[in-house]
Amino acid sequence: MKLGLNLGYWGAGNDAENLEMAREADRLGYSVVWAAEAYGSDAPTVLSWIAAQTTQIDVGSAIFQIPARTPAMAAMTAATLDTLSGGRFRMGLGVSGPQVSEGWHGVRFDKPLARTREYVDIVRLALSRQRVKYEGEHYTLPLPDGPGKALTLTVHPVREQIPIYLAAVGPKNLELTGEIAEGWLAIFYSPEDSSESMEAVRAGRAKVGKSLEGFDVVPTVPVVIGDDLDACADLIRPYCALYIGGMGSREKNFYNALATRMGYGDQAKEIQDKYLARDYAGAGAAVPREFIERTSLVGPMSAVADRLQAYAESGVTTLSVASYAGTLDERKQMLRDMVAAVEKAGLSE
Repeated sequence: MKLGLNLGYWGAGNDAENLEMAREADRLGYSVVWAAEAYGSDAPTVLSWIAAQTTQIDVGSAIFQIPARTPAMAAMTAATLDTLSGGRFRMGLGVSGPQVSEGWHGVRFDKPLARTREYVDIVRLALSRQRVKYEGEHYTLPLPDGPGKALTLTVHPVREQIPIYLAAVGPKNLELTGEIAEGWLAIFYSPEDSSESMEAVRAGRAKVGKSLEGFDVVPTVPVVIGDDLDACADLIRPYCALYIGGMGSREKNFYNALATRMGYGDQAKEIQDKYLARDYAGAGAAVPREFIERTSLVGPMSAVADRLQAYAESGVTTLSVASYAGTLDERKQMLRDMVAAVEKAGLSE
């Protein structure tokens, strides 16, 4: 099982420290470092900056928002990042949510699965450096009633195929991910609750005559190593509350629905009620410690190493850590501890 580092959103005031984290992960042999975007910093700029100051670690988008850029623009960005990084770019894509899609980008959040399928089709077509002609429900290139012409990408990516990952939560999106992508970017991944999700991915792979061999299962897993389990869990509560309570509207929050499917329906409702009422501390306190333990790596080093076995056995191939420790030194130590934990668990390559 490989290790990755998820830096999350840029611009939170610790950007220099995040760069140091990326450099440390590069030095330690981590497989990939991911950057996110919502309605603040954009991922491509961050990734180009990191790629320029690292040597071997892959740089990945987790994610590029599909409503934020046309598929042709996404292909241009991917080709440029792959070229500048010497063939180290991984493209993670996601539909975002209705509030960001419609409120920030002005793009209707309709038929997200069909839109994603067409989007990936066009990205692959462009990256293959064929003339881009496409007739779909959501995208038509070139437009049929104007002067546009079918064009070919002029940049040559380093690799013949840039790997595409999809951020997916629901079963239909997971099946689509297995069918059209090279990897799955997961959130709130619990090894004990993963069988249905993995089965959906497997069904998608079977549709195109493929197995899970070579498919990259990449959950982002919060990590806090320490002897006081309560103190470790408390550092992760705001993150859980943000997604379960605040990422989306009351009517449509994919992460709230995921927590409900995992058996935390009453708690998910309480978290959302408090978060939307701006009782952020109360929302965090309402996150069950059991949920944190199931979806994070918390506790002493020995317990973390033991827990890694469950992730590997459930099908995880790259475990991307997200650090919630306090100081930069503590977070860099966590990166080193995770390397040691993987080795202790007998999962290093």
